[in-house]
Amino acid sequence: MKDNGTHLYPNEHVSEKVTDYAFEHSTKLPDYITKHHAWGSDQPKAGFMISPFQTQFQIWFAKALGAKRILEIGCYIGFSALGFSEAVGPDGHVTTLEFDPEYAQIARETFERNGVKNVEVIVGDANKSIPELALAIDQAFDLISTDADKISYPNYLALILSLSTSTSQVRLLKSGGTIMADNILRRGVVADRSASNPNATPEELSTEKGGRAEQLVALDRFNKELVQNERLETFLLPLFDGLGMGRLKD
Repeated sequence: MKDNGTHLYPNEHVSEKVTDYAFEHSTKLPDYITKHHAWGSDQPKAGFMISPFQTQFQIWFAKALGAKRILEIGCYIGFSALGFSEAVGPDGHVTTLEFDPEYAQIARETFERNGVKNVEVIVGDANKSIPELALAIDQAFDLISTDADKISYPNYLALILSLSTSTSQVRLLKSGGTIMADNILRRGVVADRSASNPNATPEELSTEKGGRAEQLVALDRFNKELVQNERLETFLLPLFDGLGMGRLKD
């Protein structure tokens, strides 16, 4: 096709059919990961989880990169970390950061129950945990995945880049490593806040306390900083809720 428009999703019905078809024709998830998603889907904050389809992609992507060390910013109940654990294998390692101690404990119990021994959960504000982690590690990460506080996305990016230079005693992200950020299109509202977008609801656009306008601004800023940084090669993937990916050139 000569233009940038996609012809895969002409309406909601076809979109669902295409996604289901792609899911069924991608490598299936292990049963223990599928079962944890089913359990998590009944929890009050189930929307915090990524989909099984996105998990298929993330496992495939991490394996394609040959990633053996992954940092995940935002653990929730450990569903995506299970996928990354599967991707790196028993000789790899996943470090996942979670702000809420209750969610972190659920994740730890999930890993223990499923015999997952290659995931470490660190509790606290990622804005503080990231620089502390950079001082504690002895080897850089191959992949850093972000799915946490959207307002902090620009700061996460700044921290990752500042802690991953040629002068860093131990780099946080290796040269050639990848940054991957979820929800960077926010149901398309980051790209289109007009009345033409049914997801651009008053709640999404509200500047009042509890509104999400501040998150939209932060996500747009993150996307711009990702593509404008000369140290990165960037691709924004309009799948799921939008994935921003940057490869660190140096």
